[in-house]
Amino acid sequence: MVTLAWPWLLVLLPLPWLVRRLWPAATSEDAVIAPALPIQSRLSGMPGVGRRGGAGRRWLNLLFALAWALLVLALARPQHVGENTQVPVTGRDLMLAVDISPSMEERDMVLQGRAMNRLEALKVVLDDFIVHREGDRLGLLLFGTEPYIQAPLTFDHDTLRTLLFEAGLGMAGRATAIGDAIGLAVKRLRERPQEHRVLILLTDGANTAGNLSPRKARDIAADSNVRIHTIGIGAETAVRQGLFGRRRVNPSSDLDEALLRDISAATGGQYFRARSIEELQGVYQEIDRLEPMELEGRSWRPVTELYAWPGAASLALWLAGFAFIRTPGLNRMGPGLWRRLP
Repeated sequence: MVTLAWPWLLVLLPLPWLVRRLWPAATSEDAVIAPALPIQSRLSGMPGVGRRGGAGRRWLNLLFALAWALLVLALARPQHVGENTQVPVTGRDLMLAVDISPSMEERDMVLQGRAMNRLEALKVVLDDFIVHREGDRLGLLLFGTEPYIQAPLTFDHDTLRTLLFEAGLGMAGRATAIGDAIGLAVKRLRERPQEHRVLILLTDGANTAGNLSPRKARDIAADSNVRIHTIGIGAETAVRQGLFGRRRVNPSSDLDEALLRDISAATGGQYFRARSIEELQGVYQEIDRLEPMELEGRSWRPVTELYAWPGAASLALWLAGFAFIRTPGLNRMGPGLWRRLP
């Protein structure tokens, strides 16, 4: 559907006619070919403007009248308005905090028969989670000895996914600062509306570094209405080859599940255990259920501006008209030219 953004500007259409009616009439000897516009009196003094009447004058006046009409139409801003579209609206601001300490290099995750380390498995699952959170504002926080914001809260999920896959083990140090990571995430989420501030924190270890204790960070998060879902990742059994043969070990012996449960319970979140890629996928599916994306619908209609087309046509007609009245050769041809025009 084509509409006008400023239809009231169409009242300018009769302006040239009004000016012509109110402007002092020129004598027959001084009459010139000029458009019926406010600049008519100025055209009479231009070099090369010839005296003409009859069909030539009527045709030229019609040309300038059409140019004026197109100019007014362009000023009224014609627009093409598309079909009504429902856009999902969400109040969720989700910060994804990911442990990238060297312990995440443990190769106890299996995808389609191929062993991979914990960080690689997390990237695969988290990438799918991000894709399905369309409409959410997501951020990415990486932590080891120090936490840092890899991507601030944004709707640009493609860039977020790229930054996630660029994250490498040990980039933030070799220890695990869970308290500092929570503190930095709360600082960023506190700037957002308080109704739906969510932190999803994933780690495979215990707090071994940082200036802020995890329990102090937990209290700050609770006071700031930040809900924290925690995920402990890592298999519980693995077979290792040693000097005295193969033996079973627990590669997640350093995971502080009691701490993660306590943080989630105090902030209104939940604690999840992911021992495999399948369980990790199930965790993020459960978080999808707990943190629904769409809260309400909003109508939106795409708008395409069309004013350039009548504007360009008006300019072309103006230039053609002025070129004609200022060309001596065309002036000398007189009314005979107009009779020969189709």
